[in-house]
Amino acid sequence: MDREHDAIVLPGSIRQMISGKPYQTDDIGMSKARVMVFDDCVLKIAPYQKKNEETVHVMRWLENKLPVPKVLCYECDAERQYLLMSRIPGKMACDAYYLERPQELAARLAEAIRMLWSIDVSDCPRSRDLDVELKEARVRVENHMVDVDNVEPTTFGPGGFKNPEHLLDWLEHNRPNYEPVLSHGDLCLPNIFIDHGRISGLIDLGDTGTGDKWRDIALCYRSMRLNAEGAFGGRIYPGTRAETLFDAIGIAPDLEKIRYYLLLDELF
Repeated sequence: MDREHDAIVLPGSIRQMISGKPYQTDDIGMSKARVMVFDDCVLKIAPYQKKNEETVHVMRWLENKLPVPKVLCYECDAERQYLLMSRIPGKMACDAYYLERPQELAARLAEAIRMLWSIDVSDCPRSRDLDVELKEARVRVENHMVDVDNVEPTTFGPGGFKNPEHLLDWLEHNRPNYEPVLSHGDLCLPNIFIDHGRISGLIDLGDTGTGDKWRDIALCYRSMRLNAEGAFGGRIYPGTRAETLFDAIGIAPDLEKIRYYLLLDELF
């Protein structure tokens, strides 16, 4: 392991904590970060961004509020950030065990959403409201950072938007009413862990902060649908319907807001 790390040169504090430990590389998700999973901890190495420092602040704020990874050590230099955190036990919500049991899966996803909503956000250290989201979206659009090949087939082209600029303009002029809660920001099934029938943790908190309740619902709904349709791994689960999520939460789907936040996510 040490030889593989030599090219990066880990900070001494982190090297001391993981030296000699076996690990596996986690390549699930779309992050450009390098993630190494040990028996009892996880090391995430990412290019330096101020946003990542904000994430560490949020994680520390959430300690003892929600089951999130504990920050064990955080170091950064001009090029990279190194975050060593505790490992969350259990299986991802996208595990075949749960996709084969849609009612149980929906109940656990609803549990995760209600846990987020239960947090008092009056002193939350980060806002992820639409002012922030749309500002970041504009930077991505203007710098041609939107991956138009990694979107829903109907987003751009015939019957959809002409291009990311057209979509951004629509989003800026059709903002829905704001219902603030603690928002995970990327509440997809791989970021939700379940152990012994309960939520054991939420990971990948890079966009967590005060945000609209429907963003998490929208992304969780889409993730459940895509996993059931076999978009990740190829296996289809015909008995799993994403619509059961709304029954489990006990809320009627706001289809307009769901569509809005799914379209917004296409720019990220």
